[in-house]
Amino acid sequence: MTEVATPRRSRITPEREAELYAAVLDLLREVGYDALTMDAVAARTRSSKATLYRQWGGKAELVVKAMRHQKRGGVADIDTGSLRGDLHALVAQEDDCTMEQNSALMRALAMAAHTNPDLRQAFKELLVEPEMEEFQRVLRRAVERGEVRADNPALDYIVHMLVGAFATRTLIDDLPPTRAFLIAYTDAVVLPALGVPST
Repeated sequence: MTEVATPRRSRITPEREAELYAAVLDLLREVGYDALTMDAVAARTRSSKATLYRQWGGKAELVVKAMRHQKRGGVADIDTGSLRGDLHALVAQEDDCTMEQNSALMRALAMAAHTNPDLRQAFKELLVEPEMEEFQRVLRRAVERGEVRADNPALDYIVHMLVGAFATRTLIDDLPPTRAFLIAYTDAVVLPALGVPST
């Protein structure tokens, strides 16, 4: 079996797909990316390995789509009428427990991506780029509302700032990211960089 994805027709119900994704994430937490196998996923989900490959092409795509699926809501769906409100609503999509679990998974996948080109490509194409595009829409609305100047140089780095805060919270402070931390960071760092009042 190769890891090359091919066009596929979905024959799996949304409910079954959600079950499969949950099982994949459970396995990922238990054994890590490198030790996770399609055989293990098939056994855990009572699926055939052929079905998994037909639907997802390979482990990298399956894992990244599972990560994407478990994220609540979408960035582009948020429109509170202000950039501060949008950023706070984005943070509020996940509770602290889920945020801590996601942070651990993202760190593990980021490390695995360094030595797995298939995972790195899937991570970029299926998770990072779509979310960056959604987030850019939020920023464009802020520019169109006149909240942020279109030539503000910080616009190119906001995603980096937010991901950096999320990813380095544990590394620097030995604490998980929380809603309170990310909201405080947004008000103290992100909004001032864009010239937006934080109150």
